[in-house]
Amino acid sequence: MKKLSIIIPCYNEAKNIPLILEKFNSVISRDDIEVILVDNGSTDNSSEVLRELLPKFSFARTVKVEINQGYGFGILSGLKDANGEYIGWTHADMQTDPSDVIKALSIIEQSNESKIFVKGTRKGRPIFDVFFTFGMGCFETLLLRTFLWDINAQPNIFSRELFDNWQNAPYDFALDLFALYEAKKKGYKIIRFPVVFPPRIYGKSHWNTGIVAKWKFIKRTIDFSFKLTKKLKKGE
Repeated sequence: MKKLSIIIPCYNEAKNIPLILEKFNSVISRDDIEVILVDNGSTDNSSEVLRELLPKFSFARTVKVEINQGYGFGILSGLKDANGEYIGWTHADMQTDPSDVIKALSIIEQSNESKIFVKGTRKGRPIFDVFFTFGMGCFETLLLRTFLWDINAQPNIFSRELFDNWQNAPYDFALDLFALYEAKKKGYKIIRFPVVFPPRIYGKSHWNTGIVAKWKFIKRTIDFSFKLTKKLKKGE
């Protein structure tokens, strides 16, 4: 068993994959960390890039999703195949630094607690995105009656036990909300730490493409939040 398995969902990230691997190579100095890059139904040449590069990096391997079924589905596919005592995920777009994963693991190892959930807090973002995140956090906090903020910040790292007890996890971007909420509900200690969130180097976001895309994201998140509320009322 590894100490940590970190999942990287990759959808059409062929240009970023070499950067991800090189950056992880520069920060991983131990052999009990594995990086699982999920080829999440990519339609570019991500599969070829992974096949060519992965033999050069002993810490990395891949999981193949034939047809993209969502951001969350790709992560869940990687988590199911993970070997780590602690597991989690971060983005493939290089807006989240792989070194933050190592920082999160250090926080876990220094805490001496098993029920711990470590998550980033984004810094250096555009003011509109900060306002949007604040609004969504207020809404989720009021609806779910649990203090929730910067829900989509990365990385997310936690013990395997939390994942093993998940049921009906969402297949889209609501997975970040689901994971944080489940951790709080089950009494996990939540530790946040600052992460820098610079602009993308290559490619474009697959969801944050303007007002219409943000509205769709809001609608999906609200729909899932109401489903969670119904489950609470039923005592599930």
